[in-house]
Amino acid sequence: MSDAAAAFWRFSLAIYARPDIPPACLMLQDQHGLDVNLMLFCCWLGASGRGQLDRPALDAADRAVMGWRRDVVEHFRAARRAIKATALLDSDSIYAKAKAVELEAERLLQRQLAERAPPENAGLSTGVRLADALANLALYVGDTPAAPIVAALKAMAETDFRIG
Repeated sequence: MSDAAAAFWRFSLAIYARPDIPPACLMLQDQHGLDVNLMLFCCWLGASGRGQLDRPALDAADRAVMGWRRDVVEHFRAARRAIKATALLDSDSIYAKAKAVELEAERLLQRQLAERAPPENAGLSTGVRLADALANLALYVGDTPAAPIVAALKAMAETDFRIG
């Protein structure tokens, strides 16, 4: 895994570990049809000093992962949810395996996104990186409510986006 891909994955795990983030991400995904990994990519680009996206770059990133998301990630997610909904006796083990496979598929999708990222500009201030992350998030989600993600980015900025 490239350094950028590893950094993106660590960022995603760190932001997702915040209490309000999993339900906010699921709402964006299930109710608004947004790709959580693409949303996290938008945030990470800004927070990591890789700048702001424009619409053509965002659309290109979305197209780059569209097939994998549709043909792999979404199928694994549907299978995992079906296992949970069916709740057969002793299905906990297969549910855990399905969840792990879905997570690995998402990590691979994130690697594809990270490979598209420009190099990090280490000289950018925390304020600029936060502004870029928020601008990228707004570009992707538009008017869709994303207050918990905004709050998480602001909290992470308080520690200069240091993870771990």
